Amino acid sequence: MKYRITKPFLFLVGFILIVSLACGIGTPEEPAAPAPVEEAAPAQPVEQPPTEVPPTEPVAQQFYTETFDGDTTQWTYFLVDARESVPVRVEEDFGTMFVGTEDGRLLYNLESEWQWPYVTYDTYEYDNVRMDVVVENRGVNNNWVSLICRYTQDEGWYEFNIANNGLYNIYHAIVRSDGAVIYTEIADGGSNKIKAGKETNEYAIVCKDRQLELYINGYETRILEENNYALRDGLIGIGVASRDILPVKLEVDSITISQP
Repeated sequence: MKYRITKPFLFLVGFILIVSLACGIGTPEEPAAPAPVEEAAPAQPVEQPPTEVPPTEPVAQQFYTETFDGDTTQWTYFLVDARESVPVRVEEDFGTMFVGTEDGRLLYNLESEWQWPYVTYDTYEYDNVRMDVVVENRGVNNNWVSLICRYTQDEGWYEFNIANNGLYNIYHAIVRSDGAVIYTEIADGGSNKIKAGKETNEYAIVCKDRQLELYINGYETRILEENNYALRDGLIGIGVASRDILPVKLEVDSITISQP
């Protein structure tokens, strides 16, 4: 840090010396008149440096509602390229897409075909958990919203896909060592509770012990017991998928993570 230093003391000493010499010069009959005394310039205040406030570290919460209007560094995303017959997890974005926050919402804007980005909450691994999301469709009607639980690199994750056209699927997904993503269907079906078009839907999933549950706009849609993969715990997250009709635009208003 730098401070500006003034020197009023040296100025005052020099001035007094000049006054003393002036007093010793003159005739005895008419002593020299004393020089007028001028007030020394007031000392200038020392400029203090601005107080620096250390940045506040984001406080991680296990169960809470994320509204995407604050720090979101604990949320990250990965991308699956599904242009080939076997989808592949890729390290870099491809095509035209945007995944990020704006005005208190998580935005997905996919303008290329077969992009499957997933956003995960990386702070906690959950065994039994419920996740509720509020999603608004702002694009075409052919898109999929994916809610995932128990995500790990080694054992994969459970994925609940809800399509804006009224269909749903439940998968087990895993990334192989060569990057290929293998999706194995566990269940499928349809629901007339899904609001089609540019509407807002509320989806919820529960992963509790061996039981998987799907709720659409407050209605119980599917409950099943899963014993083939028996995933124990992992991250939660949400994904959006484009297919061959564009653009896909969805806005996530909120994500609530709670105990089932």
